[in-house]
Amino acid sequence: MSLTTRILIAMATGISLGVLLNSAMEYQWLPASFEQVLNTFIIDGAFDVVGQIFVKSLKLLVVPLVFISLVCGCASLGGNSRLGPIAGRTLLLYMFTTAAAISLALLAGTLVQPGAGIGLAEMGSFAPKEAPAFKEVLINIFPSNPIQAMAEANMLQVIVFSVLTGLALSKMQGESGKTLRNWFESMNELVMKMVTMLMNLAPYGVFCLLAGLFAELGIEAIAKLIKYFLTVVVVLMLHAFGVYTALFKFFTGLSPLMLIQKMRSTLAFAFSTSSSSATLPVTLNTVENRLGVHNRVASFTIPLGATINMDGTAIMQGVATAFIAQAYGVDIGFSGYLMVVLTATMASVGTAGVPGVGLVTLAMVLQQVNLPVEGVALIIGVDRLLDMIRTAVNITGDSVVSTIVAKKEGALDEAIFNDPNAGLAELENEEESEAALQTAKP
Repeated sequence: MSLTTRILIAMATGISLGVLLNSAMEYQWLPASFEQVLNTFIIDGAFDVVGQIFVKSLKLLVVPLVFISLVCGCASLGGNSRLGPIAGRTLLLYMFTTAAAISLALLAGTLVQPGAGIGLAEMGSFAPKEAPAFKEVLINIFPSNPIQAMAEANMLQVIVFSVLTGLALSKMQGESGKTLRNWFESMNELVMKMVTMLMNLAPYGVFCLLAGLFAELGIEAIAKLIKYFLTVVVVLMLHAFGVYTALFKFFTGLSPLMLIQKMRSTLAFAFSTSSSSATLPVTLNTVENRLGVHNRVASFTIPLGATINMDGTAIMQGVATAFIAQAYGVDIGFSGYLMVVLTATMASVGTAGVPGVGLVTLAMVLQQVNLPVEGVALIIGVDRLLDMIRTAVNITGDSVVSTIVAKKEGALDEAIFNDPNAGLAELENEEESEAALQTAKP
């Protein structure tokens, strides 16, 4: 079976087993002693251990991959640097798609009225972290200590340092410059090989992550807020298969279906981990080897997108703002909705390095339109499940923008893009190659 098929099977079996275990414990189908053993050794034990190791292994590769790949990409630009136009197009597209996402979400929230008549009974508690001031965000983009930035995985600072290193390397002449460029290219190949090895273990990590999550939450969490949940999901799908595909077709003339088909395994990663940063190595590998985007573009657009492109989060914020306003019976008016659009769009960059970015920026948006921040407690019960879907949408946006920018820069290999099997051979033959190597040993 292909890697995509194995991951999809792992997702389905993990969710099914998790719901079954949750139901067994919820309705006390099992003896109390066996239930305790199940919780301790299986759900909180094996599933959690394997799932967390898988996520940590993905995160392990993020900083070296971003740094090395971005240095190689910028160094390959040479003296006639195209980094300015690439950065301009990328930022403009990311900001546009985020504004479109939040506008679509507010429109859907106004029409569907998911919070009408829901009442104010709290379903949880939430203490928002203070969002940083915009001035502080701008200053903190530039690192004072690159090693500290890498250790703390502050991706905006890592990106800035990587770009400076790559541009300096592109201007180095003579044997020393050539040697250093060759070293970075060799390291880039090494990291991508590690990504390929890890992807072959993905089905096991995906299974454990989803089995553990649904064993804890079950499906009751969705039932409590089904109207809000479905509204967010429908808008996410409209944005992914409507806005993204229309932009992609308009700017590239290529098939959006081919892009979605080649992104399936990467979207499964994003869905399982709920983290654009953790999925970044897989996304970069797919965009370069499956979609045909040159490294000099992908090495900039993908890390930047994983840091600032929060279309899925913006959709959640738009629907959630309308939901909370309706639940509290507050009419924020047209000016309030416009403020939500502007605040959420800027927040996609402004809170890039803050943990729990979706709920943090939602608290900031609610404060801007004078809605009670306590309203976040109404939706926190289903936010973990929605986070899985919106992360997949964010990854799709990163890939669409990268391909569009590459097309405009003449850095897209359309032969690779149009080949359904491009990039599959190395990944799917990795296990066979290792097995053959072991067999050949005396």
